[in-house]
Amino acid sequence: MLTVGLTGGIGSGKSTVAEILGSLGALVIDADRVGHEVYLPGTPGWQQVVDAFGPGVVATDGTVDRKALGAIVFADAGALARLNAIVHPLIREAVQMRVEKARAEAPSRPVIIEAAVLIEARWYELVDEVWVVVASPETVIRRVTASRPLDAAAVQARIAAQLSDAERRQVADVVIVNDGSRDDLRRRLEGLWAEKFGAAA
Repeated sequence: MLTVGLTGGIGSGKSTVAEILGSLGALVIDADRVGHEVYLPGTPGWQQVVDAFGPGVVATDGTVDRKALGAIVFADAGALARLNAIVHPLIREAVQMRVEKARAEAPSRPVIIEAAVLIEARWYELVDEVWVVVASPETVIRRVTASRPLDAAAVQARIAAQLSDAERRQVADVVIVNDGSRDDLRRRLEGLWAEKFGAAA
């Protein structure tokens, strides 16, 4: 059965797509959640991050303070590159182990790897197909400003800092346009599910 890499920009609705696919029967692996695990205290990832960025990124409970780390890396492209060089290979390895475990336990079950950086980190090499979720800039700004303490200018800055949808489409096997309602999205995903997985899933 297919292993699908699911990606998309901020506010595209990628997580909603993953949630719906999970409800249809897919096993969803959230790479962002895996990313949190790879630098928990006591792990090699934690040690590498602290060695690279100093004790100031360690919170009082011993975990990596993601806010402090973010303040460093999002202000310095070189620092962000150093962090990615540490974390991306660790996440890739952990995700690959989860896929192999899923394949052994349920070979006919579709696996969805939800990853915002799927393309940038070249994790699409782990999957059979890449599905990209896109939405118009107007939709993205409306969604994000409604759900996060960000204004339109801040959202536009984050959009500009990411890959463009045009770049994502270049490696996409499936493009999911998500400008409508959740019900509309679910209907289209049910059709895609039937087309790709049929009754076997």
